[in-house]
Amino acid sequence: MSRLSLSSVPRPILWTLGAIAALTALGLLRLYWPFGQAKAQGSPVPLVTTLRVAPIEVADRVSFTGAIGARDEAALSAEEGGRVAELHAEVGDRVRRGQLLARLDNSLVAPQIASLQASLEESRANAAVAEADYRRAQAVAAIGALSAQEIERRGAASVAAQAKVKVVSAQLNEAQARYRRTEIRAPFDGIVLTRGAEVGQLASPGGAALFRIGRAGGIEMRGNVAERDLPQLAVGQRADVRVTGVAQAFPGKVRLIGAVIDPQTRLGSVRVDLTPHKDLRPGAFARGEISVGAALRPIIPQTAVMSDTDGNFVFIVDDAATVVRRGITVAGSRPEGLVVASGLQAGDRIVVTAGPYLRVGEKVRVAP
Repeated sequence: MSRLSLSSVPRPILWTLGAIAALTALGLLRLYWPFGQAKAQGSPVPLVTTLRVAPIEVADRVSFTGAIGARDEAALSAEEGGRVAELHAEVGDRVRRGQLLARLDNSLVAPQIASLQASLEESRANAAVAEADYRRAQAVAAIGALSAQEIERRGAASVAAQAKVKVVSAQLNEAQARYRRTEIRAPFDGIVLTRGAEVGQLASPGGAALFRIGRAGGIEMRGNVAERDLPQLAVGQRADVRVTGVAQAFPGKVRLIGAVIDPQTRLGSVRVDLTPHKDLRPGAFARGEISVGAALRPIIPQTAVMSDTDGNFVFIVDDAATVVRRGITVAGSRPEGLVVASGLQAGDRIVVTAGPYLRVGEKVRVAP
């Protein structure tokens, strides 16, 4: 087989290959020529916008979230097994202490009570007869009409009859207590928060709660506070509570501060007493704020703050127009920006925007 030579290749194909090679070379030249030229001229110095740090007096506030709840709640479960036969309360009803909320089926207990009441009456009658016989026997004992053995027998019969009365009376009290346990009644004046009972439902002792009752006149917020903020709180401090969907803030006072911190979430608990209001519904999500003092602290835009594994930081432009990293501690937020607790000093120039595109030590130009 002879070797392939350029002379054997058709001329149109050679022209086509030559044109492709020329275009490729031209494209590479246009691609790399500007870069080489820019590199020779040097990269432009970035232009940044800065803000002078000027601390102002800021009220220190501890913020927390939680839920609205009744101050005192009771979960009412069945003490006696049976099916729910009647319901007398709905969610949201205001109830009085001792008011009947529901009744379990008592078709077995009621006849037992009637039977024991009849047995008690019979026992009392027998005891009265036995007592009368014993007294008569004692009356004729002096004349010898009855033997001493007979008198003792009648005395023993009287004692046994009295004991029978006590036994039946105890059985009746037990049956009546079982009957009362088939009635679910409110333990105090309040409002029905939830109802888990339905007619026909089988209730058992220690089972799910049939009703939850909140004591009337007591409402509070149960919040979770960060571990670092908990030492700043004290009983009696004023708090402002807001609930979702309601514009106004509800004033309250700290009633209780939790004694322990959850080891998993690192949160403590706080309870804030509130004045009852129609918009403060148990279970509603709430946000609370407590003022714990005031201090001179800078407020900076959120766009200036960045975070990494070492924490929050900002970029500062020093007197030599060089970018310097500065770690900060954020104490909270305001509508106008973030409150910085430490890390900044008055007069520092922080980079407001474009921080993620800068490098430490890079020269920059500050916008006028």
